[in-house]
Amino acid sequence: MKKDFLKLLDFSGDELYAILDVADKLKFALKRGIKNKPLKGKSLGMIFEKSSTRTRVSFEVGMYQLGGQALFLSPRDLQIGRAEPLEDTARVLSRFLNGIMIRTFKQSDVEKLAEYASIPIINGLTDFAHPCQVMADLQTIREFKGELKGRKLCYIGDGNNMANSLIVGGLKTGMSVSIGCPDAYRPDKAIMEFAEQYGDKFCVTSDIFKAAKDADAIYTDVWASMGMESEAAKRMEDFKGYCVDQALCDVAAKDVMVLHCLPAHRGEEITADVFEAHAKEIFEEAENRLHAQKAIMLMCMGK
Repeated sequence: MKKDFLKLLDFSGDELYAILDVADKLKFALKRGIKNKPLKGKSLGMIFEKSSTRTRVSFEVGMYQLGGQALFLSPRDLQIGRAEPLEDTARVLSRFLNGIMIRTFKQSDVEKLAEYASIPIINGLTDFAHPCQVMADLQTIREFKGELKGRKLCYIGDGNNMANSLIVGGLKTGMSVSIGCPDAYRPDKAIMEFAEQYGDKFCVTSDIFKAAKDADAIYTDVWASMGMESEAAKRMEDFKGYCVDQALCDVAAKDVMVLHCLPAHRGEEITADVFEAHAKEIFEEAENRLHAQKAIMLMCMGK
């Protein structure tokens, strides 16, 4: 049966933990120079309609370390840039490749690609979800805190794809999740409906100090994501006061960790002093993109 990785809503908590366990083992092996090539001879196509630093490098290097090869495919390289239907692209690439990672805008495009492809599809990012990033985030929190269950994760900022995926991943792995965002920028309706079943383990508020109270981890992201450049000026006004600074960290747990999916805009969503004080966690989180995505590729393309 074909295994896709499209959104965290598709997985149980046990399945997410299984991926995290494999990611930890792969990280352990790499640090000790243990070489294993379970994807030897396999090829991953990487479709980028949105540019990236961490996604491209981590998938390309990860595929190499697993013994396979990765092909970078921009719209200029593919006929989708000239309006070839996704369903045709899916069926053609399925005859050449062993898997596809796509980083694009619409979640519906990822779902359509998966519907017509006979090979696994991995969501590298859409406007709805960023599941690969959140697996790395969960891996990092578990590394620093020892466990996820019973911990509190707080997200400050736009209720965007990061918020959507953090809510699902956090709740499914036993965390409580609080979101501090303006009322006009709440997470997706479908995600809010999903979270309702978790009762008081989930809350959304415009009061960031209420959201951050006793949090074990505070997470933030840029106020204007890629593709929202025309909204940047308005968002700068709307998100005033939604900055992760030391005053906010002071209401969290004493050993609070701070995370950011990067790139960070110091002085906007996070102050420079808080960023540097928590750089160890933030850049470990960035590194874990490699290990978490290797685990995802193994789940999708391995035995």
